[in-house]
Amino acid sequence: MKLLAITSCPNGIAHTYMAAENLQKAADKLGVQMKIETQGGIGVENELTEQDIREADAIIIAADRAVSKDRFAGKKVLSVGVQEGIRKPEELINKAIKGNVPVYQSNSKTEKTNQQEKKQNPIYRHLMNGVSFMVPFIVVGGLLIAIALTIGGEKTPKGIVIPDASFWKTIEQIGAASFSFMIPILAGYIAYSIADKPGLVPGMIGGYIAATGSFYGSESGAGFLGGIIAGFLAGYAALAIKKLKVPKAIQPIMPIIIIPVFASLIVGLAFVFFIGAPVSQLFESLTAWLSGMKGSSSILLALILGAMISFDMGGPVNKVAFLFGSAMIGEGNYEIMGPIAAAICIPPIGMGLATFIGKRKFQATEQEMGKASFTMGLFGITEGAIPFAAQDPLRVIPSIMVGSMTGSVIAMIGHVGDRVAHGGPIVAVLGAVDNVLMFFVAVIVGSIVAALLVNALKKNINEEVKPNQGSRDVPQQSVQTASKPSETTNIQKLTDITSTELIEPKLLGETRDDIIDEMIQKLAHAGALHSESEFKQAILKREAESTTAIGMNIAIPHGKSDAVKKPSVVFGIKPSGVDWKSLDGSKAKLIFMIAVPKESEGNAHLKLLQMLSRKLMDDHYRERLLAVKTKEEAYKLLDEIV
Repeated sequence: MKLLAITSCPNGIAHTYMAAENLQKAADKLGVQMKIETQGGIGVENELTEQDIREADAIIIAADRAVSKDRFAGKKVLSVGVQEGIRKPEELINKAIKGNVPVYQSNSKTEKTNQQEKKQNPIYRHLMNGVSFMVPFIVVGGLLIAIALTIGGEKTPKGIVIPDASFWKTIEQIGAASFSFMIPILAGYIAYSIADKPGLVPGMIGGYIAATGSFYGSESGAGFLGGIIAGFLAGYAALAIKKLKVPKAIQPIMPIIIIPVFASLIVGLAFVFFIGAPVSQLFESLTAWLSGMKGSSSILLALILGAMISFDMGGPVNKVAFLFGSAMIGEGNYEIMGPIAAAICIPPIGMGLATFIGKRKFQATEQEMGKASFTMGLFGITEGAIPFAAQDPLRVIPSIMVGSMTGSVIAMIGHVGDRVAHGGPIVAVLGAVDNVLMFFVAVIVGSIVAALLVNALKKNINEEVKPNQGSRDVPQQSVQTASKPSETTNIQKLTDITSTELIEPKLLGETRDDIIDEMIQKLAHAGALHSESEFKQAILKREAESTTAIGMNIAIPHGKSDAVKKPSVVFGIKPSGVDWKSLDGSKAKLIFMIAVPKESEGNAHLKLLQMLSRKLMDDHYRERLLAVKTKEEAYKLLDEIV
């Protein structure tokens, strides 16, 4: 008998690994072969392979957050909460062995159970699905046309022209063919996102009609606006037909004949007789207006686009601006994408430059991160600046927005065009950018502005870690050692970040909050905190999400806060126990408080929580901990947690 399991909890820390440990113990006890994948805060570990799934008799999913089941189609899948994995592992395994488990049938390419996806606006999600499939066609088409013009083009009074008999004319035509798929692909995959496979054909047909004005008596098509409308119309039409109750005899042909045919007719006829002409006129007016923007109006557009690109660096606002520029490429207006292409690379290049010229403003780890950010910027990857923005949003985000807006305006004034739906110096090197000199001027000036501004706003490292003089919390000692890279990246065992000073064999508090205060006091006396009150807020905020009492007389309160100087763990014993709203009703007797700086790099503290959770599953180990009388005895036992 071979079983597989997946464990996952909302916070991805203790319960994920406790469930995995208990399931593995139960499987070993019952003589069952089991492999367990954990989906925790540090990502997927011990990932199940295709061979594992093929050979498995059943899969147990013990999770309180969404886990995609598509890879288990045709397999017996038992889905329960993570608490059942912790408390009833043998019962779950026995149920799987007996075969009293339903077979999972997936009827879609992507199961819509991801929690983040559920929270996301569905209209935006469907639109971005279409855009993600459309962009490669624009990139391929734009690059091929740019290369053909650069190498095979000849200067004429009408501009650069490729001779008809030339080899490069063929390359240009292949690029143009790629462009012609843009709107049908956009519409098709919007519909696919809404109605799954039955929506794909109606969406593509609707997109083709939207792009071909001759269907509804227009000289030009309805452009990307028409493609978006066609995609949504086709998708929801197909979805409505899917929901109709039909005889069993017809059900097998619904997805391949009935739904595609009727949905295609609905979207096609709607465009030909009602939608196509008005949308085409609207799109022509929009394109003409954008193409005619001069002077102050074009500068305003550049400012807006630059700000949107750098505001969330790859998020929804960024994507809206990017989609707008990409769509204009399809209409032959390259001077909208030009400023966007410059703005795209300025945040990561600017932050990389900031770390080069302001070394006293950045930690050693941030300086290393700056090198990676700079390189990512060269390839047009805006997300390279995200780590800096996450650590210091109030200084970094305004700085990179100003830099991107500056570069975008220079590119607009300099008539920079971009024939590819991408940005950064890489597109200029590949010949996709018009007015290359002004493009590089825009990028360089924008990056320098961003770098200088962020350095002007940031304080030197030694000033940033200086404690608040009005706080009772921290003595000056150990301030200089705060946030050393080694303290957050080289934690190998629990005793790396604790000491006898942080151990209390007999806690005095009578309530949960008393215990929290008592343990925070120990952290403060050890010089691990900037502010007791701020760290307590972080601890209580975490407790408000769900109790950190994980059962079996254990509680692991933890907080990640700017109030913490260095990763530390306090361990305390409350022999009589304290009510911590434990999931199994037991009182908390063994209490570990974990404090981590908010800016800590890597996942070392999550690894620590994983090790801690697994070790505490050992009944004998817990009994030994409860029996200790001195700090030294406790420290010796904690040294076993590796």
